[in-house]
Amino acid sequence: MNVLGFGDNTVDRFVDRATDYPGGNCVNVAVYARRLGLDAAYLGVFGDDDLGAFLRTAVAAQGVAVDRSVVRPGATSVSTLHVQGGDRVFLGHDPGGDLVRRPLVLDGALTAYAASFTLVHSSVYSATESQLPRLAAAGPLVSFDFSDEEEYRTPAYLDRVCPHVDLALLSCSHLDEAATAALLAEVTGRGAGLALATRGLDGALVHDGRLTLGAPARAADPGALTDTMGCGDAFLAGFAVSLLRAGWSRRTRPAPQALEQALEQGAQAAYRQCFVESAFGCGRPTPASAEGGPGAGRAVSR
Repeated sequence: MNVLGFGDNTVDRFVDRATDYPGGNCVNVAVYARRLGLDAAYLGVFGDDDLGAFLRTAVAAQGVAVDRSVVRPGATSVSTLHVQGGDRVFLGHDPGGDLVRRPLVLDGALTAYAASFTLVHSSVYSATESQLPRLAAAGPLVSFDFSDEEEYRTPAYLDRVCPHVDLALLSCSHLDEAATAALLAEVTGRGAGLALATRGLDGALVHDGRLTLGAPARAADPGALTDTMGCGDAFLAGFAVSLLRAGWSRRTRPAPQALEQALEQGAQAAYRQCFVESAFGCGRPTPASAEGGPGAGRAVSR
């Protein structure tokens, strides 16, 4: 069993710590899968600046293969954050250089490489939607993070993505349980194999097209939290790895017991993540010339 993160990377700049950390949804899922004992790799584009080299080195140091990723001229993306009451709050985002933002196209060689993985993970932050049909047809299971933003929940977007996704993750902290369950049913109705919703302290729900199951969150003392960066990614990794170990495949639908166990493993992984600096540590001091960063005085959504 092995996992490939296919898509985004970024530097997470915590202004309250004056520290830069490696991150990005697809990077994080690959790193967390590796920490859970699976082989993992990351496939994406790094900038050729100092931050890009920092990111690439940090990911490789986690035992995640990066040899098929490419380096392009341009600046690395930077997300600016601070911690407030134990929660990470996004303040701004610099998307980086044009060539660095442009996603990899899966040619024959890269498609064969992706097909060698049991699970490939991507996200709305990765601009990989056009690659999903080719990726899914190549054979691996595909997971996809739809974030919490409404623009990625329109019928047109769901119809474009869901038929090629075996596991859809949606952040639903802003929805009640009934609305969350309805959204998950819509996502599977539009083609996704499984739809998983994380709801912060309200726990998580999963829907397989017929059955909806839920599990509580494992609560932590807010005063003991390091930050909540990467908790959703950790939940997804814990959930997916648990299902893979239970025999999940395109031909084998997870049994209710396997889904329940996966929800528990996801909650446990998210809980542990609360005590890690940023996504997976490995921070370094923010250069004095960059402190404050774009949007440092205002909170924004991501």
